[in-house]
Amino acid sequence: MTDVVFIHGLWISYAAWQPWIDYFAENGYRSIAPRWLGEAETAADSRAHARAQAGFGINALTDHFAAVMEQFDTPPIAIGHSFGGLFAQKLLGQNKVAAAVAINPAPIKGVRPLPLAQLRSAFPVLGNPLNRGRAKALTQKQFRYGFGNTLSPTESDSLWEQWSIPSPGKPLFEAGTANFSPNSPAKVETGNAARGPLLITGGTEDHTVPLVTARAAYKQYTGSAAVTEFHEFDGAGHSLTIDHRWREVADVALWWLADKGLTGTGS
Repeated sequence: MTDVVFIHGLWISYAAWQPWIDYFAENGYRSIAPRWLGEAETAADSRAHARAQAGFGINALTDHFAAVMEQFDTPPIAIGHSFGGLFAQKLLGQNKVAAAVAINPAPIKGVRPLPLAQLRSAFPVLGNPLNRGRAKALTQKQFRYGFGNTLSPTESDSLWEQWSIPSPGKPLFEAGTANFSPNSPAKVETGNAARGPLLITGGTEDHTVPLVTARAAYKQYTGSAAVTEFHEFDGAGHSLTIDHRWREVADVALWWLADKGLTGTGS
């Protein structure tokens, strides 16, 4: 079977990937969703022990997921959302995975657009420099703006209650200063022509990773001969992997993988 590793982003529990794991299994894929460093087994436990995730940055987390990938006999596929999409791109650039799907990914080094909505979404963390060494959670109101802005208040609040967790602030600070740091950990080997295929997606209503930001990431790969494609989800916000549209997003990923010959049976 073909292996898939799902990587979540900031503020969402790894357990939120379970519907994807089950759905991909129905389509012949064997999948796992590892936790971030310091993340607890349940969302409730992660909320109760926020300090456990504090201080981990992009390099440490990338190395953590690289070690997961090396446990497989052959390189798996990485599917990441938000910062998980940034990690997926780094792992693909390092030839650690066979292919990657970066769903509304956090900005890599070289991405210059910084829309107001993106700044407002990140402000709960970036607004206080001390948060670089802390783990912070989003309030219900902050979650609704950053993730659930296309949803009803009821659905957004339900997702917040079920899946929201504290996450380390350091990756946000590192991504936010990437273009001013020559050796930024947010740098990706975008020129790697020997890597596997990459799909980047963007949502037209995403506040946390606005469409212009996702498209700017896609344009970073124009110098590579490797396959890089883009898909736009009309009307989607940042919650697209966990809200009522998640299956639509999963179907796009499944179709794209099959189109690239990466079928669930491995044939």
